[in-house]
Amino acid sequence: MPMILQEVRWHGRGGQGAWTASELLAKAAIHEGKYIQSFPEFGPERMGAPVRAFTRISNKPINMHCSIYSPQVAVVLDPTLLNTVPVAEGLTKDGFLIVNTQENPAKIREKLGLTEQTVWTVTATDIAVKTLGRPITNTAMLGAVARATEIVNLKSLEKVVKERFPAKIAEKNVEVVKVAYKEAKSG
Repeated sequence: MPMILQEVRWHGRGGQGAWTASELLAKAAIHEGKYIQSFPEFGPERMGAPVRAFTRISNKPINMHCSIYSPQVAVVLDPTLLNTVPVAEGLTKDGFLIVNTQENPAKIREKLGLTEQTVWTVTATDIAVKTLGRPITNTAMLGAVARATEIVNLKSLEKVVKERFPAKIAEKNVEVVKVAYKEAKSG
């Protein structure tokens, strides 16, 4: 069987949980018997500064150890980054851009000049505020990633969220994942 490698690049701001989302996605893949890598890219950035995190998922051991330059999936936790960071840079032609925004996928596609990639949007901030009482969007974006890419299944995400957070917080975050999964839309 040939190696199947899926690479995800996360864009967020310091404190929004991009690396936590990367780790949770990786742990969900482990539960499905896959090989993973998950790592952040940040230095002395302060809270609110743009950050990136990376997730590699494969059906075979992963031997490369570098940043992800041509991801199949780019995830944007903060829509203000669309105006300041090249979030779609290197995205493969058959790739997925998944954005936390109230704008529809066609508007994002036009804004970024994308022609071949699939664009997904989800109102992750609204979902998080309604369910968690805070604008923490990382678990909502995990739900959207699972829906858009099928890179991991929803049950695996639920399991790792329950492992990561205390029971009361975990249940709310599982709800956030499920709502985002349901409400994510493509175009």
